[in-house]
Amino acid sequence: MSPNGSGDQAGWRLAVDQVRCISSGFCVGTAPDHFAMDVVSAPLADVVAPSDKVIEAAEFCPVEAISVFDVQTGTQLAPKR
Repeated sequence: MSPNGSGDQAGWRLAVDQVRCISSGFCVGTAPDHFAMDVVSAPLADVVAPSDKVIEAAEFCPVEAISVFDVQTGTQLAPKR
């Protein structure tokens, strides 16, 4: 991740709703560098560099348990609502 003009880190914040998660494993299969499965899915890091695989995991989660937010703006990037 690269710093922006204000010195903050640019990136995406990942969140998994562990109540909603049904442990399908799609996220781990799609983006293994970003998600791990214990009983339910969990992000490996709170903030990650932008990645198409992260968006894909969030968009195709069967229960929309994964959310991706822009760190700088707080805008939800996925899943699209």
